[in-house]
Amino acid sequence: MLRFAANLSLLFTDVPFLDRIDRAARAGFGRVEFQFPYDLPARDIRERLDAAGVQAVLHNLPAGDWAAGERGIASHPDRVDEFRAGVARGLAYARALDVFKLNALAGLAPPGVSAAVVRRTLVDNLRHAARELARDGRQLMVEALNTRDVPGFLLHGTEQTVELLDEVGEPNAFVQYDAYHMQRMEGELAATLQRFLPRIGHVQIADNPGRHEPGTGEIRYEFLLRHLESLGWTGDVGVEYRPQDEGPQGTERGLHWMRPYRA
Repeated sequence: MLRFAANLSLLFTDVPFLDRIDRAARAGFGRVEFQFPYDLPARDIRERLDAAGVQAVLHNLPAGDWAAGERGIASHPDRVDEFRAGVARGLAYARALDVFKLNALAGLAPPGVSAAVVRRTLVDNLRHAARELARDGRQLMVEALNTRDVPGFLLHGTEQTVELLDEVGEPNAFVQYDAYHMQRMEGELAATLQRFLPRIGHVQIADNPGRHEPGTGEIRYEFLLRHLESLGWTGDVGVEYRPQDEGPQGTERGLHWMRPYRA
């Protein structure tokens, strides 16, 4: 049976972050993920997770100035020290929260830097991150994003990301496969999952258009999720969408799509 993890960065957003943990538990989620936990002390998050009986499974490494539009700094040759300090900070939170997987965002290509230098910096930084995580028994995720929502993002395809990980060459580095982003960039979701499943470490879902709940758009999730299950997927499926109902309790009202997978 598939195991879903609520993404607290997009779900239950009508309440403060810590309260989202309680809401996720009441909605039936035993597992959660989030983008960036760094605005809160790790001990406060851990206390709320423990009190709710919820396991955190994934968060991102620091990714630069998100509010200013940065989407990762792993490819910036003049910010290697900052990236590597972020790896250490992310690991400290992962230890405190008992998180097994951390996602590194490649970011936008830095202006005025050759493609060769960008690639070398990205590979070196991801190799460093993977090795640091491996010392802790943790896994590094690397995610491709669609370039309609995030113009200029360096990684925008599954095969491209696998080729990058081949170059990184670390056994604990995997693809974070987001079905919404890959529907917008390449389609062929079922075939891609089947082809690359051994290289995928985490799956996330949302429908297209709108990045809303499964069943609100063009992706046949009733097929895709059963297909994923039939492939023997034993990892988490991150529920990373913006509820179509933006009102209070909107997330809960939109969770009817999950009922068949909880039977």
